[in-house]
Amino acid sequence: MKSLLLLSILAALAVAALSYESHESMESYEISPFINRRHANTFMSPQQRWRAKAQERIRERTKPPYEFNREACDDHKLCERYAMIYGYNAAYNRYFRQLRGGK
Repeated sequence: MKSLLLLSILAALAVAALSYESHESMESYEISPFINRRHANTFMSPQQRWRAKAQERIRERTKPPYEFNREACDDHKLCERYAMIYGYNAAYNRYFRQLRGGK
């Protein structure tokens, strides 16, 4: 009988603790954190979008050499595995430097 009483008290405390809802959890219902689909692109003006696209094109054309090395290594499975352990620079030197006439 004592164990049944103790068990029911523990169950009541567990239900009370798990069903308690704080005011902090209600804050997410007050303001929607997401933008409506219709208005998703309106926060950026067309001029800003054009400028961002132009900068992206420039970045694609003027990549640093290590980025080209990394892309070459990513296409080769063995080089990619070696890079996960020793780094992309060491992996590129091991697999591609001799093919390109390096040291």
